[in-house]
Amino acid sequence: MSVRIPKHLEKKRDVTITREELIEFETEVKNRYEDGEVKAPIHLAKDNEDELIEIFQYISPNDWVFQAWRNHYHALLHGFDRQQLMDDIVEGRSMATSSNVHKFYSSAIVGGVIPIALGTAMALKRNNSDDKVWCFVGDMTFETGVFHESYKYAKNFDLPIQFVVEDNNLSVHTPTDAAWGKRQDVPDDVVYYGYENGYPHHGTGAWVNF
Repeated sequence: MSVRIPKHLEKKRDVTITREELIEFETEVKNRYEDGEVKAPIHLAKDNEDELIEIFQYISPNDWVFQAWRNHYHALLHGFDRQQLMDDIVEGRSMATSSNVHKFYSSAIVGGVIPIALGTAMALKRNNSDDKVWCFVGDMTFETGVFHESYKYAKNFDLPIQFVVEDNNLSVHTPTDAAWGKRQDVPDDVVYYGYENGYPHHGTGAWVNF
């Protein structure tokens, strides 16, 4: 599925990292996890490389990026050193990838990054900064109250924040439409794409959905 890019966004840069490089990185994480080297849980990405490469063309290196637990691709695309990121993952920080230098923050808490991203956007506006915030959420997090309250607040006060919904139709391992009964419509000014992640929610191997 192609990415829905709102008309108000403009491309900021050409992304130099390739789809193959992203896949190679995540495959190394997978192999080292299965070999017992990685000291904490991991959440791997797969089959959304092209979509993220397209989105990051609109993200300035000076912008803040907030993402949840499946963050390796986002970190690489936002300038993280490959080896340093790999070392952090092996040491157990896969779900807590953060850096003031790269203006990147992640959290394993569902919806946990949203209020922080909102506050960062408010600070940028108060400081008359030209930078903005990009907040990536999954389809499960999109359905929560914290997203809708924060989205409404950002709209009402014209904050420099761009929300991105990454939709694999899973709330952990339950299909999102089954978990919530009815899906909310994604607003037109939110970046959106759908995909089927090639890995289970956590770890590797084959997991049974429930």
